[in-house]
Amino acid sequence: MKFSKLSQLFLVSSIGLIVAALLSACQLVTIDYVYVAASAGNTAGSAGQIYTYAADAHSGAVRMGAPTISSGGTAPVAMAVTQDFLNLYVANQGTGSIVHFTIGDNGVLTQKDSVTLSTPVSLAVNSAGTYLYVVSGSNSATLTAYALSSGTIGSVVAAQSLTLSTYPNDIIVPTGVVVLANGDAVYVTAYDKSAYNPGGSPNSTNPQPGWLFGYAVGSGGALTAVSGSPYDAGVKPSALATDPTDRFVYATDFASNELIGYTVQTGDALNFMINGPFKTGNEPSAVTIDPRGIYIYLTNSLDSTVSANTISLPTGTPSGVVSATSGSGNATETQPVAIIVDPALGRYVYTANYLDNSVSGFRLNSSTGALTATEATPYPTGANPTALAAVPHGNHAIQVTTP
Repeated sequence: MKFSKLSQLFLVSSIGLIVAALLSACQLVTIDYVYVAASAGNTAGSAGQIYTYAADAHSGAVRMGAPTISSGGTAPVAMAVTQDFLNLYVANQGTGSIVHFTIGDNGVLTQKDSVTLSTPVSLAVNSAGTYLYVVSGSNSATLTAYALSSGTIGSVVAAQSLTLSTYPNDIIVPTGVVVLANGDAVYVTAYDKSAYNPGGSPNSTNPQPGWLFGYAVGSGGALTAVSGSPYDAGVKPSALATDPTDRFVYATDFASNELIGYTVQTGDALNFMINGPFKTGNEPSAVTIDPRGIYIYLTNSLDSTVSANTISLPTGTPSGVVSATSGSGNATETQPVAIIVDPALGRYVYTANYLDNSVSGFRLNSSTGALTATEATPYPTGANPTALAAVPHGNHAIQVTTP
């Protein structure tokens, strides 16, 4: 059977269209850029690095994206991004610096400016992108607020020393900072090193090691302690999260294997959730809430798992535990220390695994909150990853649904 030239051309064109369609169907579509702070080597003083990954829309798997760049210092420990996803900030504990990067449309980071301070621990940016909050110190603790202008770090607008009025000489060690979505208040977790002394005698008479400090944000960024601050926060609080409706605050207690819940009251004061604290896995190290405010996820560093819970919207109680046995079925690699939910679709969860030099990925079931491992997880990173951040790519919708 012979084909005319016109028929042959039609056949070739048809085959080409079919092949193109198949290739398009298999094409990887990036929804987020995921940033991982780690080190270039395992030796003390190794240069800090930021690794960029592209997250696939269909599978949640990540692959290397833009080239790896310097974090601008050593021992990076925390990252934060502005809500417009145009700026990223990295805290380098080894060199005592906060470094600002702009984020390109293709995920490329460009270093811009920086500030120095002693031993930064954690940082957060308010939703308006006007203030950067940093907690720092190893033998003393300070909350510092910097003015931001189009992402550039400006002058200090407020600074608060974290001390206990009844034990003014005790050493307070900060562990985390978070700001309400409406920007009205900032909360800091810390523990009293003088009272927290596992295996030995405390150096003070203070029986309460863990604390949560709260500050209302006033005109010009002024910080004023809220009523009742500081609040009890277990033994050794390690991380903080707030829900998107500004009603609830959660703190993980690393030493007691608990999640402590607070409700936000008038004037941004806090009250304990009456049925808390809530059991976690062993040594909870990080916590995050999905963009809709209905699921809460915690990393359990000793278990190398993620615990998944639903949030009871009327009360804020973490309930309906998805995996009741300390995150059974949500195994990460060794010692997860950071966790995020992707901001583009709120469909994937990632952890940074400090001792495995990797990132673990999970698909989030939007109906139940349950997690399942993404394809090819875990994904290799630099040495000892400590922090994660993510921004949506292109025009993918950002999930802003609230309870």
